[in-house]
Amino acid sequence: MKKIVKKIKNIFNKKYKFKVKNKFFYNFIYLTLVIFIIEMVFKGISHQNIFDISSMRILMGLICLNSLISYIELFIKQKHVFKINFILIIILTIYSFLQAGFNNFLGVYISFNVTSQAGAVTSYIIEFFKSFYWYYYFLLFPLIFVIIYNILLKKEIIELDFSDKLYKTKNFFITLGLILVFSFLYDVSISIDAFQNKLQTISNKELFRNPTNPSIAIKQFGTTMYAILDIKNVLTGVENETIENTISYEQDPNLEIDDSKWLELIEKEENPILNNLNDYFINNKYTGENSYTGLFEGKNLIVIMMESTNNIFINEELYPNFYKLLSGGYYFKNNYSPRNSCATGNNELSGMIGLYSIYNKCTANTYKDNLYPESIFNLFNRKGYKTMSMHDYTEKYYARREIHTNMGSGHYFDVDDLGLRYNVPGEEWASDEDFMGEVVKILNNYNDNTPFMTWLTTVTPHQPYGKSEYGDKYLDLFDDPKYDDYNIKLKRYMSKLKVEDKGLGVLLKGLEDQGKLDDTVIVLYGDHYPYGLSNSILKEAIPDAGMEKYENERVPFVIWSSDLEARTFDKYTSYVNILPTIANLFNLDFDSRYYTGNDLFDDTYEGLVIFADSSWKNKYAFYDASTSKITYYTDKVYQVDDLIKINEIVENKIKYSNLAIQHDYFNYLYKALND
Repeated sequence: MKKIVKKIKNIFNKKYKFKVKNKFFYNFIYLTLVIFIIEMVFKGISHQNIFDISSMRILMGLICLNSLISYIELFIKQKHVFKINFILIIILTIYSFLQAGFNNFLGVYISFNVTSQAGAVTSYIIEFFKSFYWYYYFLLFPLIFVIIYNILLKKEIIELDFSDKLYKTKNFFITLGLILVFSFLYDVSISIDAFQNKLQTISNKELFRNPTNPSIAIKQFGTTMYAILDIKNVLTGVENETIENTISYEQDPNLEIDDSKWLELIEKEENPILNNLNDYFINNKYTGENSYTGLFEGKNLIVIMMESTNNIFINEELYPNFYKLLSGGYYFKNNYSPRNSCATGNNELSGMIGLYSIYNKCTANTYKDNLYPESIFNLFNRKGYKTMSMHDYTEKYYARREIHTNMGSGHYFDVDDLGLRYNVPGEEWASDEDFMGEVVKILNNYNDNTPFMTWLTTVTPHQPYGKSEYGDKYLDLFDDPKYDDYNIKLKRYMSKLKVEDKGLGVLLKGLEDQGKLDDTVIVLYGDHYPYGLSNSILKEAIPDAGMEKYENERVPFVIWSSDLEARTFDKYTSYVNILPTIANLFNLDFDSRYYTGNDLFDDTYEGLVIFADSSWKNKYAFYDASTSKITYYTDKVYQVDDLIKINEIVENKIKYSNLAIQHDYFNYLYKALND
């Protein structure tokens, strides 16, 4: 054994020497080769096609980038250049490694636009790294190779005198030539139709200018170029700009709304972005009354966004209170809450304003000063309701007090306002059971004839799913042999769900004791699935949870009222449809064109779920935007033109939602139309 160790030491102590006469080409080839290998390994572990035009595009981008870096390095002593290149490779390796992890853990690639939410991952760093697949560690192989290469080989670089003008000029023109040629070829690859995927929801040209869809951007440009574009986006503040307007306004003869002021505004508006938004929303689909209009008019409303709650919650034996609401109300079995960079805050925002959030930003925080005259709170305010919102945690992750107030919430209560216990040893969150107890007390103060509308956001089922007070509180429920194969993390998650269900029981009993239950509508939906649990663990409780991409993002959506006849709906839907659906059910004064979500009871709505990377799903098929592949569920087959049309609708819904939020559009529109 000692002899073997000695031989290994001798190998690493022995440095093989070679001389490099051309410093520029050595550094250029070295960097380009290593980084390209990292990019290809990333593609492989991400299940992307390595042999396509995007790989050539990535290589061309690296040639441009590394030729510039290598020329700059000519002015630096090579001993320092070795260190610089080594550090650069380490950074790119770690970045690619973390991006793979983020996509697995959160369902999206991360952007520097969401650094404010870094704590959301760092707080659960152990769970984050445990979620990595074993093959992600292949990304470390190029770095290991570089380390061994630098240990074994002692490179002697001939340092040339930079007073030699010929040498400087020669390498300058080589660098300039490489950049010009491959920049041109790169531009051709993202501009010429022959090199484009016509089914891609966003063009490579637009994506290069503004990488709003990280999933497609990383596939097309690689992690290195995406990082550069993302940093540029953060530093310059580049946002979605206008697109060519091909919409011409034609008054719908059945539309009983006077658009004369809006048309006058369009004629006068000089800002092209705002007018682009005007054109889109004035032509957005208007849905009038239907057989469900006013079904709940005059009743109270409680909307509950349930933290990390997926279809595991649908269990009559374990969670009878939620099952009572689901089985006695309207249940939408094909509801999804797509993850994104800030799933809880963004998905709450979308539920409140009926627009798609900006998936690569913490939208609610970034645009917390926005005003939304057409938010759920303001619609009920104009109807004469008392509005409020409550959450049993602090402002650590989301500035809800400011966000909800700017959306029209009459009063916001956080965990401290409610006097709830939290963050004690062995306990990460407050108790939803205690939370609902405080909610009942507050609602008890509303004893006049004025109806109320309140938004509640729970917290107990949130990860982590290690040992904790509420994670262990109801573990005895799983002593039954049928739960023997369940992972302990899954059991602790389900124990936390029990606390949430107990909270629903407290709420129902409190409303009944106050005589308000029959006059109150309760709407519940999950903000996202428990992404602290891997698909393999989720499948122990829900066998088909990980069988298909994004199927794990299916979560409950229920509308309950004591006088409803229970029904199950199979339309595909998500949180963006909650507001327009509620507005119709309560016969509120609203214009459906102001939302990119739809009224689920509109006869023309067929059902569609849009995911963070612009993938979509309906009753016929699932379209994967990252691969441009479609999987069919029925005999119906879309023609290419049909797919292009659907993808255009999907991209416009996301784009104009994002533009509206970025430019505080509805605040502008409301003021302009009422000036």
